[in-house]
Amino acid sequence: MSQTIQLVWTGDFRFSGTGRGGTITAIDGNAEAGTTPVDLLLQSVGACAATDVVDILKKSRQDVQGMAVEVEARRREEPPRHVKRLAFNFRIKGPVDQKKAERAVDLSLEKYCSVFHTLRMDIMLDVDVKIVA
Repeated sequence: MSQTIQLVWTGDFRFSGTGRGGTITAIDGNAEAGTTPVDLLLQSVGACAATDVVDILKKSRQDVQGMAVEVEARRREEPPRHVKRLAFNFRIKGPVDQKKAERAVDLSLEKYCSVFHTLRMDIMLDVDVKIVA
């Protein structure tokens, strides 16, 4: 399976990116006029895991009414400033069973989330799952 995106330099440290789902018009290495590449990576891994969690919970007949995911990254101080640790905080809204929510997150991060599995395998991982009113 192959997938291709295209990046076009728009000046300074800025790029626009186009993929199968559309265009991101402002990727900015300086975070002045757009989202940084690392922020996009964190958004991607969070969205990938969240998509899996919603799918798994819905297949488990759970009434997911909303979800928010926060992804925090700890990075090396010196170059290369790769991600060393990720912390995921899932906040799931609705009458969802806590154990089923935790299992859905575990399945996503252990088996299904392709973005997470593409990252370095020495990343330490912290996860917190809460059902909120």
